[in-house]
Amino acid sequence: MKQPLRIGFLTPYSGIYPFYAQHLSAGWLLGMGLHPFQQHQIQFIPEYTKMGSGKDTLEAIRKLVFFDRVDLISGLVGYKALANSIPILEQSNQTAFFFDLGEYIPYFPYLSPNVFYASHQLWQSEYALGHWAQQHFGDAGLVVMPVYEAGYHFSAAFRRGAIAAGNNALHLHILPYDPQQGGTLNLVNFFASLEEKQPPYVHAIFCGNHGTAFLAEWATSKWHKKIPLLINEPMAYDDILQDVAHLHLEVYSSMMWDNRSDNRVNTEFVKRFETLCGQKANVFGLMGYEAGLVWKELWPQVEKGDWDTIRNLLKQEIIVGPRGEKSFYPQSGFALPQTSIYKIKTSQHQLQKMILDEGKGMLFNAAAFEEIHRDNVSGWQNPFMCI
Repeated sequence: MKQPLRIGFLTPYSGIYPFYAQHLSAGWLLGMGLHPFQQHQIQFIPEYTKMGSGKDTLEAIRKLVFFDRVDLISGLVGYKALANSIPILEQSNQTAFFFDLGEYIPYFPYLSPNVFYASHQLWQSEYALGHWAQQHFGDAGLVVMPVYEAGYHFSAAFRRGAIAAGNNALHLHILPYDPQQGGTLNLVNFFASLEEKQPPYVHAIFCGNHGTAFLAEWATSKWHKKIPLLINEPMAYDDILQDVAHLHLEVYSSMMWDNRSDNRVNTEFVKRFETLCGQKANVFGLMGYEAGLVWKELWPQVEKGDWDTIRNLLKQEIIVGPRGEKSFYPQSGFALPQTSIYKIKTSQHQLQKMILDEGKGMLFNAAAFEEIHRDNVSGWQNPFMCI
C-alpha cells in the first residue's frame, strides 16, 4: 500500500471538549509509534456531523464512502445514531472503527461484522460507583442531574450497581430545562429537598460548565462535608477540578484511568502525548492511543489491503494499554475495565486523589441490564458531551 491509509473521521460538535478530534487522532498516531506532525502513513479526513444525529451521521458516512472513497470510517458516534448507517457500510464492504464515551450500555439487536467499537465505557464507572456507594453509605441515596444527562444510561447503571450490592431505594432529582435560564443551574428545589430528608449521600451527574457550577454551589452550601458527595467521572477530570480547586472540595468518584498511574505503558503514553502535543494527557488522547496500539498490529494487513483479515483480527484482538486490557468487538466480550474508587480533595496548590477501593464491573450483555434497554427509551442520539 503506497498511498496513506485514509480515515474518514466523523466529528460532531462539542462545546465542552472542542479539540477532542485532534486529541483522538494524535493519540492514535502515537499508539502506532508515529509522530503526530511529521508522519505520512495516515491521513484523517474529518467530516462534521453537527450534533451527531442519525440523519447527519448517515449523510456523513455516505459522503466519506462514495465521494471521498476513504479506506476506513471512524470518529465519535452514539450507538443510537448508527442503525441506519450499518447497511451502507455492509453494502460497500466498508470497515468502521468508532469511538464512544460509553453513555449507553451497548445493545446490539444486530451485530455487524464490519463495525468495531472503541468505547470508554463510562457506564461501567457509574455501575462501580453505585455498587460502592450502597456498600459504604446504604440505602436511599439521592442522584441529581439535569434532563440532558438523564437521557443517557448513567443513573440507570448507577442504580443497577447499587441493586447488585443490596439496594432497596434510590431517589432521583432531575433538574428541568428552562430555556429562559440559559445555561445556568437552578438548585433551589434540590437544596430544599435535602432539608426535608437528608440522604446518606448525593450523587451528582453533570458535564462541562454545569459540573463546575454545581460544585461551586455545593461548596458554599451547608451540606458540603456534611453529606458525602459522589461525582461522575467526567466531573473528576483534572481540567474540571482545577477550575474549582480553590473551593477545598472533598468528594468521591470512580475512574477507569488515572494519568498519574505509574504502570509502564501509561507513563510512556502520558510522557509522549504531553511532550509532543504540548497539552495534558486526557481521556480522548487515551482512547486514540488504545486504537493506535491495535492498528499498529494490523498494519501489515493494512499495507496489503487485506480488509477481510483485518476484520477477523479485530474480532479477536485484545491490547494491553495504559489502563489495562482493551478489546473492540462486542461478541468477543468487551474487556472489563479496571475501575477505582477515589476520595478527592482539592486545594489551590494540588489535587489529592486517594484510591479507596477497586470498583466492580459487569458484562454489558448481562441479563440484569435488559430492564434498562427495555425501559430507558431516549431520543438522545448525540454522543455524550457533544452539546
